[in-house]
Amino acid sequence: MTDQKKSDQTTTSEKPWGGRFSEPTDAFVERFTASVGFDQRLYHHDITGSIAHATMLAKVGVLTDDERDQIIDGLKGVKEDIEAGRFEWSVSLEDVHMNIEARLTDRIGITGKKLHTGRSRNDQVATDIRLYLRDEIDVIAEELKRLQSGLLDLAEREADTIMPGFTHLQTAQPVTFGHHLLAWYEMLVRDADRLQDCRKRVNVMPLGAAALAGTTYPIDRNLTAQLLGFERASENSLDSVSDRDFAIEFCSFAALLMTHMSRFSEELVLWTSAQFDFIDLPDRFCTGSSIMPQKKNPDVPELVRGKTGRVNGHLISLLTLMKSQPLAYNKDNQEDKEPLFDTVDTIKGCLKAYADMIPAIRAKADNMRVAAKRGFSTATDLADYLVKKGVPFRDAHEIVGKSVAFGVAESRDLSEMTLAELQQFSDVIADDVFDVLTLEGSVQARDHLGGTAPAQVRAAVARARAALK
Repeated sequence: MTDQKKSDQTTTSEKPWGGRFSEPTDAFVERFTASVGFDQRLYHHDITGSIAHATMLAKVGVLTDDERDQIIDGLKGVKEDIEAGRFEWSVSLEDVHMNIEARLTDRIGITGKKLHTGRSRNDQVATDIRLYLRDEIDVIAEELKRLQSGLLDLAEREADTIMPGFTHLQTAQPVTFGHHLLAWYEMLVRDADRLQDCRKRVNVMPLGAAALAGTTYPIDRNLTAQLLGFERASENSLDSVSDRDFAIEFCSFAALLMTHMSRFSEELVLWTSAQFDFIDLPDRFCTGSSIMPQKKNPDVPELVRGKTGRVNGHLISLLTLMKSQPLAYNKDNQEDKEPLFDTVDTIKGCLKAYADMIPAIRAKADNMRVAAKRGFSTATDLADYLVKKGVPFRDAHEIVGKSVAFGVAESRDLSEMTLAELQQFSDVIADDVFDVLTLEGSVQARDHLGGTAPAQVRAAVARARAALK
């Protein structure tokens, strides 16, 4: 063995579990199996969990009050070192838990070694992740709410702005821009509901399950759960240390949220194009081209659309991670953190970008109106008009179809035809037909709950604001 390889390896006596091993860990294996490079972000939650654990151990008589106080003061000192940048993370100590415990023991001596009484890294890491994710869910919920609020403001502002509604990306019927934005809002309402529902299952405490079977010490798990703000302690020790459903559920929420935001993004990209030219995004959310000076690229929506695949991949990663694991804990579960962490970071960034950008969108109402007049968007209104005059719907459908064919040949919209031209297809058509063939008449006529009429848009915004509070 070379001197370099010898220096790279950690002796068994330096490992907290090294008692039964006769040779040091291989240097590559040590680096390969270590998680401290990414799980160190759990330091705050690891220390919080340890303080609660020490408090409980003293309450049940496993630690003395003096030992508890030494441990808590020491852990607070370790946290200060980490946050001040004075803490050196060691790969040889494998993970965030052992790094913190080793530094605690350095600070307060042998008492630090008593902290791990009645627990295992298995239930410790499961607790840390839940504490971390619970906090992140609360941050995400607020950012999601900020985006929802911005959408409501924009929808109210554009309640009267008429644009074409599409099916198959073909002009279908006129709608208001505010109504379209409220469709986005409804998607986010479902996302917010899913997030809060997920939080309920995150907020269950596994600490006390120890390695897999519980512990012989007289612990009080309900007290620890109360100290950490968990709704309850978990019921089964085997499931407690091996369950990652909550992380998968969160990533499922995230994948749906990103799918919705990707749909928003696609429409924003289309609407900012010269072919649509429906909206303008502020310059601060766009970039230019290195070769084409006229370009203004909607990079934020494009990037959000692209990041959807990243989040979907993390969901599949976690599902695959868990699909063949026997009970209880397995080293595989070390692979749960990076997908989860990146999912959290990604959706927080996407939500912030959209919450900042959406209220600053400027609608180009004139362009939207011109587009709504193309494609015979009030054809259904003409059919409804005929039905109300007593014409069977199928006959009305045929009449309107012939009217549209005439309009295509003449390059004129239905509203631009004369009464005589319309009457050649049905003699029940009268002067009042033009009340329904206008864009305003079309959207105003849909004045019911869930409809596109401006009054309904404003009423929907008011209800949504009340619910959002």
